[in-house]
Amino acid sequence: MALDQVNKNFAELFSSLFKGGNAEVKLLEPDNPLESGVEIVAQPPGKRVQNLSLLSGGEKSLTSLAFLFALFRYRPSPFCFLDEVDAALDDVNLARFLDLLKTIKNQTQFILITHNYKTMEVADYIYGTTMAEPNMTRLLSVKLERKGGALPPDLEV
Repeated sequence: MALDQVNKNFAELFSSLFKGGNAEVKLLEPDNPLESGVEIVAQPPGKRVQNLSLLSGGEKSLTSLAFLFALFRYRPSPFCFLDEVDAALDDVNLARFLDLLKTIKNQTQFILITHNYKTMEVADYIYGTTMAEPNMTRLLSVKLERKGGALPPDLEV
């Protein structure tokens, strides 16, 4: 069953991102799976089992990303748009997310909307806008070539 495989992927990814812990997706009405809602239950290391709504903002984001990537492992998509998914992540959790993103970016093209320079560092291309003069928006496109994995000096923040 699809839910079993997604659950297995979710548990593995959650444990990897949180360096331990458990997570599971449960059907609210197991006897009626086509009409049932779902509940995401997560237990980060050192905490008790909680509903997703009771986690901190960063924990919610990381748990949601683990679930999204679990779906991608089950049924990959050629591309994915992510909007500010890194905003609530601290540096440690951001690094874990970016490591996971690097492992999957060869099979799926990710378009990330972000203001985080650390997220931009893993990009192959950066697109943006600037307003050098009032009412004059300019589009920018930069292909990144890595030397040591960092942004080119003129793009450092």
